[in-house]
Amino acid sequence: MSNTPYPNATTWVKSTYSGGEGGQCVEWAPAAVATSGAVPIRDSKVPHGPILTVSPAAWASFVAFAVRSDG
Repeated sequence: MSNTPYPNATTWVKSTYSGGEGGQCVEWAPAAVATSGAVPIRDSKVPHGPILTVSPAAWASFVAFAVRSDG
């Protein structure tokens, strides 16, 4: 994990499950994947906090699991 801004992350995308009231929000930077080969993920409540990077395959598996687990 890193506490510095992700160099290739110009736009962070918030999870569609995140409401407008704040709460537990996850963001990722899709544009960074093309240039770095990694998916940067952060907590939207702490935008200058740590950034976790995972492989595109790991991110796809996580998203698929989250979709299956939703209701």
